[in-house]
Amino acid sequence: AILAVLASLIITANVLVAIALLRLIHKSGSKGLCFVLNLAVADAMVGFTVMGLVMDEFSQPFCPPQIFCVLRMAFVTSSSAASILSLILVACDRHLAIRKPFHYLQMVTGLRVGTRVVGVWLVAAIIGFLPVLSPAFQMVSHREKCSFFSVFQPAYMLTVFCVGFFPTLFLFVYLYCDMLKIASAHVQHIREVEHAGLAGGCPPSRTISDVKAMRTVAVLVGCFALSWLPFFIASIVQTACPGCFPYKVIENYLWLLGLCNSLLNPLLYSFWQKDVRLQLSQLAAGVKRRVL
Repeated sequence: AILAVLASLIITANVLVAIALLRLIHKSGSKGLCFVLNLAVADAMVGFTVMGLVMDEFSQPFCPPQIFCVLRMAFVTSSSAASILSLILVACDRHLAIRKPFHYLQMVTGLRVGTRVVGVWLVAAIIGFLPVLSPAFQMVSHREKCSFFSVFQPAYMLTVFCVGFFPTLFLFVYLYCDMLKIASAHVQHIREVEHAGLAGGCPPSRTISDVKAMRTVAVLVGCFALSWLPFFIASIVQTACPGCFPYKVIENYLWLLGLCNSLLNPLLYSFWQKDVRLQLSQLAAGVKRRVL
């Protein structure tokens, strides 16, 4: 029941944010918002794939064949990987906007945005469906429930965690630290100019946008680490030492915590981004007028 409610909230929140982003992209023509839209689509896909697991739960007793469980968990893994990789695209886009603001519009073109988005989904599909392409990563299990530890070999789990998650987390930290250094240099320059009496008391709009971008990325990085880090650490311990940690705790609690990241992402963007909030309010007002 908890998984069903969580999946429904993930789908609803991300679909609403995706609609608001589509309206905003249509009005402003901003290419960078396409990365945020891709993040919302990936998180919505997480909700849809998890809803399949919910249907399996409510249809107990359920004894699916091995290939069914492998495909089911491959879709879940691919959508989760696409969500995490989309977060990297958003962070890299904000980093580029802060580091090279005068060349940003020339560098972020429609072709490059489309290429990066397609590349993210291809990499996510390879990560998720690698056990399907290589049966050596599959585990023969007699459990009735489809889960990561019942269909995937520990070698595959360790590969995904060590090659995928931790480099992503380190990249997030590097991008944020670099943006913090750039913003600190901007603030120092503004203070020098103000001290020389060459500027007014109001900070430039670019500095304000830099601070907002840093704040958004910092919150995303923090929520990503808090949501997924316990699951990945416990999973590594489980794969290295199967008897040291109960896998049911990982599947029933820590994995749900990781899924909450797909719900937090749209909520964070709708809260921190004024334009997204405005589009959501206009969308709600339009629905209210149609209903009344």
